This record gives sequence, structure tokens and C-alpha cells, in this order.
Amino acid sequence: MSNSIVKKQVNTDKAPGAIGPYSQAVIAAPFIFTSGQLPVDPKTNELVGGDAANQAKQVFENLKAVLGEAGSDLSKVVKATVFLKNMDDFAAVNAVYASFFTEGILPARSAVQVAKLPKDVAVEIEMIALL
Repeated sequence: MSNSIVKKQVNTDKAPGAIGPYSQAVIAAPFIFTSGQLPVDPKTNELVGGDAANQAKQVFENLKAVLGEAGSDLSKVVKATVFLKNMDDFAAVNAVYASFFTEGILPARSAVQVAKLPKDVAVEIEMIALL
């Protein structure tokens, strides 16, 4: 019996490049699995400053770009995992999150506080979406 699932790497210059040995996303049809996105501006490769809400906006823009390159979009997200440096930022990040998911079935989601995130950012988000 052969494995009928084909994996395909997703990369776009419209989102920050990987800072380690991983892909921006991987397609394993019918799903797309994104790596965690940080609040890095892909045009400058610099961290977006400001509070967790401002950082979350950039994270969502990066996720939209990765999903778009894969042939999907936020409306097809089935699961999101939100990593927060400080759970006190939950409400602010949640408000940004809600502004990007305004129609249809909302994705399942987990939100966890972690001890530290890469580049010491306030928020990182990863998603699983349908093609």
C-alpha cells in the first residue's frame, strides 16, 4: 500500500523567511500546516514594535500571505494555536484575532502562555487550514 498523501513545501517572500530548518508551511492535502509566524515585516525583515495587539496584526498579515501562497485563506482555517509571552495580553490579541475572522465558522483554537518566544516577541500564531 503506497502513501497517497503528497507533501509540498510552501515559501513566499510576502512573509518572513524561516529563521531555522523549517518551512513557512507544508501542504499535506487537503490541509496546510503553517509554521508559527512572528511579527516580522517581510519587507524590512525587522520586528514590528509596539504592544501585543500591534504585533498580532503583523502576524496575521504574515499568515494571510503564507496561506495565500498555498492557495488558501483565513476563511479555510480549521485550527489556530496562539502562543503568548504574557496571558495578560489575551484580550488585546483576541480582539485582533476576532477582526480577522468575521464570517463563517470560526476555527478551533488554543491559546497558551509560554516562557519565551523567538526574538522575545509577544505573540506567535500557527494555523491548520484547508486547501
